[in-house]
Amino acid sequence: MTATTGTDDGRDDRAELARLLPPATGFDLPPGRHEHHRERLMNQIQHDTAATSGRDRAPLRPRLLRPSFLAPVTALALAGALVAGYSAQGGGDAPARTESGASASERAGNAQPVALVLGRISDAAAKSGEGPVGDDQFVYVRSQVQGGDLTSGKLVTGPPAEREIWYAQKPGPQKKLGYIRQDGETSPINAEFGDTDGTREGISRPTYRWLAALPTDPQRLLDHLTALTPKNESQEHAQAVFEQIGYLIRETVLPPETAAALYRAAALIPGVTEAPDAVDALGRHGVGIAREDGRFSTRSEWVFDPEDLAFLGSRTFLTEDTEIGRKGALFDAQAVLKRSVVDEGGVRPQD
Repeated sequence: MTATTGTDDGRDDRAELARLLPPATGFDLPPGRHEHHRERLMNQIQHDTAATSGRDRAPLRPRLLRPSFLAPVTALALAGALVAGYSAQGGGDAPARTESGASASERAGNAQPVALVLGRISDAAAKSGEGPVGDDQFVYVRSQVQGGDLTSGKLVTGPPAEREIWYAQKPGPQKKLGYIRQDGETSPINAEFGDTDGTREGISRPTYRWLAALPTDPQRLLDHLTALTPKNESQEHAQAVFEQIGYLIRETVLPPETAAALYRAAALIPGVTEAPDAVDALGRHGVGIAREDGRFSTRSEWVFDPEDLAFLGSRTFLTEDTEIGRKGALFDAQAVLKRSVVDEGGVRPQD
């Protein structure tokens, strides 16, 4: 790839590459993993640009957080510009925050200690669950999401959409990890990029069997997930672990003991706070758990039903003005509509 001497020219080159690429078939990464490879490419682009200009440059943009749509890995890897982030339905700014990250309601003393809140959520999770899930079954998740595009260098939000995913649970390396249905089309999810023999169960393919084998002691579980979560120079590692736990909560069927331990492990992550009156992609208000990445001024929130503390959804937004958007601009927001276990991929559960 030819290095460029300016951010605008670099974006133009990557957008042109994306336009010229043929469409990919299927989806080449399981949900939430392609941004890791894209970020590595973006770091290399930044390195090449800085070397050409003879001076250090700030990163092209804050890290693009875990998406909920999938995109073909070829276009993402070569263009480095398309982003499957999301903005919550209705948009709007996030609550005003002080330099310490506290919202007005938190400063007023409305927030409870986060360990207490997550303890209550953990207790509720220990009494619920859609499992167990057999090795030949699929975890089905239907969500409301809203997508954005950074091809222009600015966050442009598209209309809300419904997304369905069927996650295969078979143990061992798998070349077909499930199916995704969006915009009326159903496509297979291919193995993770580089896994020529298939992707094994693990942090990037968390099957029910793999989740059930995780430690249930909160500290041991946090240490284990911290070691498994890939590090990225453009994100605090604690933030990456928080988002990884959020992904497991949102996109899997969790064994009750594992679910309870995950919430108590999250309480041990430095910087995790309560977020009173958080909102998901459907505009549903609830109890919030949040963490802010001070490195690139982004804040991720989980939203729980205020009555039964069931998980509702999540969102991520900017906490200050940046070159891609203004403070409060939402990177991603999701609302889980249904979670179930089915015997066949691509077939909806019976209500």
